[in-house]
Formats: sequence, structure tokens, C-alpha cells
Amino acid sequence: MLFTYRDEEKSFYCSFSEFFSKTVQFLGFGYKVSKFSDGAFYSNSIFARIFGPMSDIDTISQYREQFVTYLKARTQLGEPNNLYEPVQYILGLGGKRMRPILTLMTAEAFGGKIENAMDAALAVEMFHNFSLVHDDIMDDAPLRRGKATVHEKWDVNTGILSGDAMLILSYQFFENYPAETYFELTKLFSKTALEVCEGQQYDVDFETRDDVTIPEYLKMIEYKTSVLVAAAMKMGAIVAKASKKDADAIYEFGRNLGIAFQLQDDYLDAFGDPKTFGKQVGGDIMENKKTYLYLKSLEKASKDDQDGLLHLYSIKPEDSTAKVEAVKTIFKESGAVEETKKAIHNFTQKAFDALAETGLSEKNKALLQQFGKSLMERTV
Repeated sequence: MLFTYRDEEKSFYCSFSEFFSKTVQFLGFGYKVSKFSDGAFYSNSIFARIFGPMSDIDTISQYREQFVTYLKARTQLGEPNNLYEPVQYILGLGGKRMRPILTLMTAEAFGGKIENAMDAALAVEMFHNFSLVHDDIMDDAPLRRGKATVHEKWDVNTGILSGDAMLILSYQFFENYPAETYFELTKLFSKTALEVCEGQQYDVDFETRDDVTIPEYLKMIEYKTSVLVAAAMKMGAIVAKASKKDADAIYEFGRNLGIAFQLQDDYLDAFGDPKTFGKQVGGDIMENKKTYLYLKSLEKASKDDQDGLLHLYSIKPEDSTAKVEAVKTIFKESGAVEETKKAIHNFTQKAFDALAETGLSEKNKALLQQFGKSLMERTV
């Protein structure tokens, strides 16, 4: 399969390896938004920001184009309208489509056909959006991707029921696979779906707990965030009929890199550049979220600073500027910042170790490792 890559002067076709390399290199990590002669806008990479916000990308990847086309064709749902219109609505809000793209990419990297991975990719995307519908209800969020959330546009009951339908539809997409592949996909999917729910519950529980431990926090971000990315990659490997060893190894690559990403996100939330981070710096501190930085500070800070941090996390002043700066000072002086950077490095290295165990070509291994290094060093 050939891919179209465009720069400021020309378009040309390239292989998977060349396309992946150029996408990571160009879109990757810290590059500014550029406008091209054809009017297309390119922004923070689909690889650099697996979980965070990303500008709409016009014709950046034939993976994405083919997936979106397939999604539209396969989600022309029927009656009753009030059940299925919210499904089409949330799927139509866009988003980065990163998880299904990873499924397609992994399938092809292991020698499979992209069309054979489409239904697995669609199941991943449907489930992800189902979780967003229900999360928005739990958070009473008014907006999703700049538009009204499903429960705001319709009502809470509709949001719950349409979300339930999306979960069921996710499983139906696996029915197009042969029995052995179907079994492997649904087994992995059920495990992952339950873990995502567990991660969400941990996150809710942590809001009212003062005794959260670092292992508990790592488990929460693993379940809530990284397992779906890991599963998306493993599904691609399963569809491509990769060996169990390779499928397990690519899962571990995605899982550990996802944890590293979330820890980096914790760090950037406090210390990122407001111009490039993509959301309000200090937001976690304002919301009293018990991040890795917070938990490490409680572990390593002096008694006075521990008491001060606990107090600061018990209040929500109208103007949070002073609070944010005071908390950041404790993060720095306690050594929590360096401990967080060390954890990011360690989980990234675990991802690389897992990648080394796969039977992928050395070129594809190098490309994925390049992605991981850029992820660890990102500033956006």
C-alpha cells in the first residue's frame, strides 16, 4: 500500500515506513502549526498526542481517510431515531481517531491487510466514544470537542441508552471475523472494556480519598487510559495473524508507552508551556487532582510542606494563581519533579524493551522507538 505525503512544495507517494517516519518527524513533537499551499492545516501529531487534543487534520493519512469512510458507511443506523441519532452525532464530532489508526497501522506493520482490520478498528472507536458519552454524563460536562454533549443535546436517559447501544454495536463488529480470530478479539476486548470501567471507578474514588498510593494511581492511569491503546495495537496484530509472542509484545509496548504519556501529561499540566500545551496549565492543581507529582510530593516533602500541600488541596479559591504557584514550588523542592521524569523514562524504556521482543523489521522497530523517544521528550 502506498501513502500520500505532502510538503510545502510537492506531493509524492511513499511506503509505510517512509510515511510513518515523515509523519512522526514532521508532525511529531514541538513543531509549529504550518499552512500549506493547498490550504491544509497540520498540527500536533496524531502520534505525539495520542490522548490529548489535536486539530482536525485534512488528508494527513490515508489510514484516517479510509477509516472515516468505512465508519460512515458502517454506521448508517436506523430506527428509533432517538436511539441512533446520538450515536451518529458523537461519532461525527471528529476527534483524532488515534486508536483505530493504531489498529490499522499495527495490522499492516505485521503484514496484514488494512481492510481486514477495519471492523476491529471500528469496534475500538465505537467503544471509545461510548465511554465518552457515559463519562460526560458522570462529569455533567456540557461540551465535547467544542459541541454539546449527548446528554445536553438530548437528555441523560437518551445518553445512557445510546451509550449502551454503542457498547453492543462494538461487539457486533467482531462478528465478521473467522471463529478463531473472533474469539481472540472479543476475549481481549472484554478484558479491556472491564479494565476501562475499573479505571474510571478508581478515578472517581480517588476524588474523595486522602490515602491514594502511587501503585494505585499507576493502576488507575493504566486502566483508564493506556489499556485501550495497547489493545488497539494488539487487535491489529491478531487480525494480521501475528504470533502470540508478537501480539503480547506490541500490547506491552502500547501499555507502557501509554503510562509514560499520562505521566508526562501530569508533568506538563503543571510545568508545560501555556502556548503549546493545548489546555490550561495548572488545571489538575486547581481541581485538586491527585497526580503522580502530588503523590510523590507527599511521599518526599518535609512535614511542613506535606501539611501545606494537604491544605492547598482542600481549597478551591476563585483566583487559583497563588495556589498553583505554591503547589508547584512544593513539587520542585520535594524532588517530585525529578521523580516524575525518572518514571516517564522508566516506562518508556519498558516499552522499548517490549518492542525489541517483537518480530517486526528493524526499520519498523526503529520508527516506533523514534516515536517513543519523541513522546518522552515532548513539550506539548
